[in-house]
Amino acid sequence: MDDIEKYITDDMRQAMAAVRRQGLQNDLRVLTDRLRNEAPAGSPDFNAGIGWALLWLENTANTITKGDDPSMR
Repeated sequence: MDDIEKYITDDMRQAMAAVRRQGLQNDLRVLTDRLRNEAPAGSPDFNAGIGWALLWLENTANTITKGDDPSMR
């Protein structure tokens, strides 16, 4: 263990993880908004694909907010 790591408490680690989750959530929401605003109207298949991508991004952002994302542990 590095000397500095012994001074980092579990509360500090949890706070850092929460900030990281919030940053990722914000990035995903910004991306979702940009896709929604910038995506041109296309064929029904294209629109369905964009709709699926937006739904996936929103669900991922919600999962991160709840702290359920195992990749964030």
